[in-house]
Amino acid sequence: MVDSIRYIVSSKWLQDHLLDDDLVILEVFQIKNKAGLDTAIEGSIKGSIPVSIKSDFSDPNGHFSNTFPTTNQFATACNRFGISNDSKVVIVDKLGIYTSPRLWFLFRAMGHKNVAILNGGLPAWKQEGYETINKLNVPIPTVNYNAQLLPEYLKNIEYIKKNCVSKKSIIIDARSSDRFLSVVPEPRKEIRNGNIPNSINIPFKSLLKGHKYKSKEELRSIFSEHKLNDMPLIFSCGSGVTACVLMLAAEMINTNPKSIYDGSWTEWASLVKE
Repeated sequence: MVDSIRYIVSSKWLQDHLLDDDLVILEVFQIKNKAGLDTAIEGSIKGSIPVSIKSDFSDPNGHFSNTFPTTNQFATACNRFGISNDSKVVIVDKLGIYTSPRLWFLFRAMGHKNVAILNGGLPAWKQEGYETINKLNVPIPTVNYNAQLLPEYLKNIEYIKKNCVSKKSIIIDARSSDRFLSVVPEPRKEIRNGNIPNSINIPFKSLLKGHKYKSKEELRSIFSEHKLNDMPLIFSCGSGVTACVLMLAAEMINTNPKSIYDGSWTEWASLVKE
């Protein structure tokens, strides 16, 4: 295995490794997004495989949107897309950075070590002058993926309830400040406004510059404002997607234990009264 990857890769890195035998490029795109992001860039990177977070990498039996998949569901998807445990997986987001960190998180939580997102996604790839194609025709081999869930990556609502009292971990909400502070209604009409008690707010967009992550120095500055020290961090958002934007950024700059509250505000607001 050459050139192991963990967090983000540049367009140049991906261009230089397009012919690697162990490389798998996954293209993600969420047509309707609640963050008001621009329409996706047309075209695709040659060799990439289009996948859906919702239909391919979520539990269809879950009570809430984007529920974390079972190990069997995750392995079945990987097998369908020709992903082996030894694959270098690069995730390309057609919106820049939005759902790609969520898919990155799923792979990490399932024990996959060599996975990263393309920093800036397809918009950055095109802006930097790299080639795209209009039609994908990717032969996908049959593999036998072995998924092994690392439970420390996930927190459930019972843990969050206890933490509201113990305050052993810091809950960081990735929603916009207007949503966090109940200035505007939630985009899902059936979900009440508010935030989890004792949580803090770092809007995911504040970590981005254009379509890319800000520099590590800028990210450290943003996180350091909240005096996190070495406390465990739990990331939340509306439905578990943009929380992963924060988690990936935090993974790049600090060593705090980190996890995702998968049900996020949708679950909390549905099951916990004000």
